[in-house]
Amino acid sequence: MFSKFVLSIFFASIFINNGLAQDGGGPPKKDQSNSGGKSSRKKWKEERAAKRAEEKRIQSHHDHTQTKAVRKRMKRSKVIAQRNNDNKRAPFFERLFNKQGTRKANRQPKERKSKIKGN
Repeated sequence: MFSKFVLSIFFASIFINNGLAQDGGGPPKKDQSNSGGKSSRKKWKEERAAKRAEEKRIQSHHDHTQTKAVRKRMKRSKVIAQRNNDNKRAPFFERLFNKQGTRKANRQPKERKSKIKGN
């Protein structure tokens, strides 16, 4: 009789604890209503398009104020920068006939002046 009493209390404690764990609220559920949805996305697209158009207008004005030689240099720099960003080497013939290597070899180093006064 004592063992039945102990076993009944043991099983009751197990089932009560499990039952209480299932009743808990857990994290609060999010409201499923559509807050904005398509209208906010459409508004964001319009703002983004306006911002890009403004940046394009500013860049176009900047380009047109430059001289022809500067525009040409800017275009070359843009191509080289894009190639560097893509981690690609310059084309073979461009590397082969590049004049930069020959200019550096022929240049004489400058003579440095002494920083000590009196010499």
